[in-house]
Amino acid sequence: MAKAKSIYSCTECGATSPKWQGQCPGCNEWNTLVEAVAEKATGHRFESLAPTARLQNLSEIEARETERIPTGIGEFDRALGGGLVAGGVVLIGGDPGIGKSTLLLQALSHLSLEQKVLYISGEESGEQVALRARRLSLDTTRLQLMAEINLERILATLQAEKPLVAVVDSIQTLWSDQLSSAPGSVAQVRECAAQLTRLAKQMGITVILVGHVTKEGALAGPRVLEHIVDTVLYFEGDTHSSFRLVRACKNRFGAVNELGVFAMTDKGLKGVNNPSALFLSQHGQDVAGSCVMVTQEGTRPLLVEIQALVDTAHGNPRRLTVGLDAQRLAMLLAVLHRHAGVVCFDQDVFVNAVGGVKITEPAADLAVLLSITSSLKNKPLPGKLIVFGEIGLAGEIRPAPRGQERLKEAAKLGFTRALIPEANRPKQGIPGMEVIGVKRVEEAVARIREME
Repeated sequence: MAKAKSIYSCTECGATSPKWQGQCPGCNEWNTLVEAVAEKATGHRFESLAPTARLQNLSEIEARETERIPTGIGEFDRALGGGLVAGGVVLIGGDPGIGKSTLLLQALSHLSLEQKVLYISGEESGEQVALRARRLSLDTTRLQLMAEINLERILATLQAEKPLVAVVDSIQTLWSDQLSSAPGSVAQVRECAAQLTRLAKQMGITVILVGHVTKEGALAGPRVLEHIVDTVLYFEGDTHSSFRLVRACKNRFGAVNELGVFAMTDKGLKGVNNPSALFLSQHGQDVAGSCVMVTQEGTRPLLVEIQALVDTAHGNPRRLTVGLDAQRLAMLLAVLHRHAGVVCFDQDVFVNAVGGVKITEPAADLAVLLSITSSLKNKPLPGKLIVFGEIGLAGEIRPAPRGQERLKEAAKLGFTRALIPEANRPKQGIPGMEVIGVKRVEEAVARIREME
């Protein structure tokens, strides 16, 4: 097959050049030319083009639920929104050594018992993959492996074998004959991902792509890589800890922010059925600076302990967070000072979400403020108390979504009191739980003092 001609196009203005150069000839920007495959001219005039697709009213199209393919790993299926989808393309990224290849090898081992699957390894040899499977005690009698990085050979194999699920580990190792750039470059990653996605849609093959991440934690390569796939999953967690989190950041077939929780064992990743127990520290007695909140990860409510340490600053006060937004902490401290009279401008403030979980929703605001107040006064919060609520700049406490589900999850785990936004107060009481609704920050601080 003749090699396609490649050109270099500017990512800023779209100008093209037959060869690479440092400065774009169109907009004079530097280092913006990237390699791409030149499109062949069709020679047709627009007037002569006939419509090739039949127009339909959206109401006439019959919509049906997408059939799911269970992977045999419950927490992985949860993060996917119920399982894999035929013809879907999944991109999964994470830090090196966090468990991406291990999880996918376990999933393919389960699927291979009843379906035809293919594992394409571009980073490891067949012997290395076999050693991992043996170490995990997986049944791989029907699991097919292909150690290859050439895109054209991979596409030909997929067309010939027609597996139900194919894993490509990883997309950054593939290269195409149509491009002269090295594997892992922007042009190679974009072209290889586009070709695999096109084949997956045409043949109904579920393709799972493993992606590398940058030192900032984002997926390496062009941003278009995340746009063309159907589902984007991120592995989270500290490599020094035995727990791993798989979070869905994009899902065309399910809810985003779904969370799967795993424990790393000598036999691979095992799903955790009650993840709230992981994020709650086991204290022998009540301690100052500790507050339990209920966060909502997708459709799952999770109990997470927020810990704060407030101490006299020696020099410039520091504000550090782990698992929370540091900029939001500065805003919350200003609200606490202005509306509740709690002064922390001469104090170091450290806030941590226990268990390595990352909390992005604003419903953690009230728990952060109460844990800071508790640490500053060195007085523990009342036992068996859960808190959630968003804080506004005017000092108001705004409601959090799915408040009823959060309260039921806390009651199920033995919590007996809840301090929540007034708008989240349930019309019918929660059995075994006293629910206290508050409207403002100063009211919440006062109610805590009354409980003491």
